[in-house]
Amino acid sequence: MTKALRLIEANAGLCDVIVYVLDSRAPYSCLNPSLDSVIGGKPIVYALNKADLTLPSKLRDVAARLTVRGNIAAAIDSTKSNDAKIVVSLIKRICKARLDKFAVKGVKIALRAMVVGVPNSGKSTLINNLAGLSKTVVGNRPGVTRGKQWVRVDDYLEVLDTPGTLYPKIEDQETAYKLAAIGSIKDDVVDTNELAVRVIKMLDGTDPAIINTRYNIARDDGINGDELVAMIAKKRGYLMQGGVADIDRASAAIVDDLRKGRLGKVFLD
Repeated sequence: MTKALRLIEANAGLCDVIVYVLDSRAPYSCLNPSLDSVIGGKPIVYALNKADLTLPSKLRDVAARLTVRGNIAAAIDSTKSNDAKIVVSLIKRICKARLDKFAVKGVKIALRAMVVGVPNSGKSTLINNLAGLSKTVVGNRPGVTRGKQWVRVDDYLEVLDTPGTLYPKIEDQETAYKLAAIGSIKDDVVDTNELAVRVIKMLDGTDPAIINTRYNIARDDGINGDELVAMIAKKRGYLMQGGVADIDRASAAIVDDLRKGRLGKVFLD
C-alpha cells in the first residue's frame, strides 16, 4: 500500500482532477485518509459506485456531504455506459475554469484524471466503460490492478488507473470489517465466521428483517451471532456429518449474499 501511495503522489502533479471511486454501501469507510496528503489538493469527483446496491436516501445524504469546496459527488453504476458519461461530464464541469482559460486563447486542451479508491471498488470497470474497450485489467477480487495504466477516453481526456489503496494501518476495527464485508480486504486474511457475525450485527442495526426475510428464520431476542449463523446453516441444509451445522459454509454464504446484493439494498456506514 505504501508503494501504491507513492505512485499516486508521483503522478498527482500530472493530473487536473481526481476521480475517487467509493463503494456506495460503505462510502465513508472507503475514504482513505492517507490519500489526502498525496493528491495535492486537486479537485475531486467522487464516483459513488454500485449505487444500485444501497439505499437511495442514504446516498443522497452522502453526495450532499461530499459536494463541498469545489468537489462534486454523484451516484453511479460503473458497469453502465450512461453512468460513465456522467463521470466524463463531471470531470469537464469541475475543470471548467481551466478549459475556459485555454479556450479564450483558441486552444482545446486534453484533461488528465487520476482514478483512485480502495481495492475492489470498481475503478478498472469504470475506466473500461469510459474507454469503451477492455484496456485495463479487471476482476472481482481486491488487488487486481498492480501498477499505473494510462487510458485514452477520447482526444481530450486521459485517465490513469492506479492500484487500490487501503489505509497503511486501519485503527478502527469497525471500518476494517466494513471494508472486508464489501470485498476490499482479501478474504484469506479475514476470519469468515467472525465477518459473517459482524455483517449480521451491522444489518440488524439498520433492519433486523433483512436477515430474517432472506433466510426465512424467526429468532429470539437473546440469540447471539454465532447461534444465528448455525441456525442459518441448518435452515439452508449446510450440514456436516452427524447433522452438525457447517458454520464455515453458512458464513461464506452470508458474506457472499451481501456482496452480490441478495440481501437487498444495504448501507453499512
